[in-house]
Amino acid sequence: MIIEKTTLEGCYVLTPRVFEDDRGYFFESFNKETFTNLIGKEVDFVQDNQSYSSKGVIRAIHYQTGEYAQAKLVRVLKGRVLDVAVDLRKDSKTFGKHFSIELSDVNKKQLFIPRGFGHGFSVLSETAEFFYKCDNFYNKESEGGIIYNDKNLSIDWKLPSNEIEVSEKDLELPIWEKAQI
Repeated sequence: MIIEKTTLEGCYVLTPRVFEDDRGYFFESFNKETFTNLIGKEVDFVQDNQSYSSKGVIRAIHYQTGEYAQAKLVRVLKGRVLDVAVDLRKDSKTFGKHFSIELSDVNKKQLFIPRGFGHGFSVLSETAEFFYKCDNFYNKESEGGIIYNDKNLSIDWKLPSNEIEVSEKDLELPIWEKAQI
């Protein structure tokens, strides 16, 4: 597995070694020992989540706060998404900055997002199946978010404005200055 640092402190892109032949392919998507050695710390994933979305869907910047903060290892099983991580750690050198990367079933890249980050994605293909591991359980009272089109973050979701589809819940999220981080 190849690991690359991103522009955000503690956030990494992981590219697996893929073995292909005329029958198809095989790769190891997660190995705790390898992951720990690459990241430099142990992460205990306790929950897996999967979503299916249509082209143009933006799942806005979501996060968990306090003792329910979550680190995530995200990847795409089918399709293409623009994946976005936002550093919400006030004591970080990269606080308020974001990183985006295209994840797909073709490139098989994964993004490790540490605790203290917000996360969202937009669907660039006709449909996408998105999968992620979390190191903490979801807690509704600890969830927060930032609206997808916040001017301070200036995220380019790589979609024409007439194709964007956002849930009612995500449209009600606050701007950066009013988010409870």
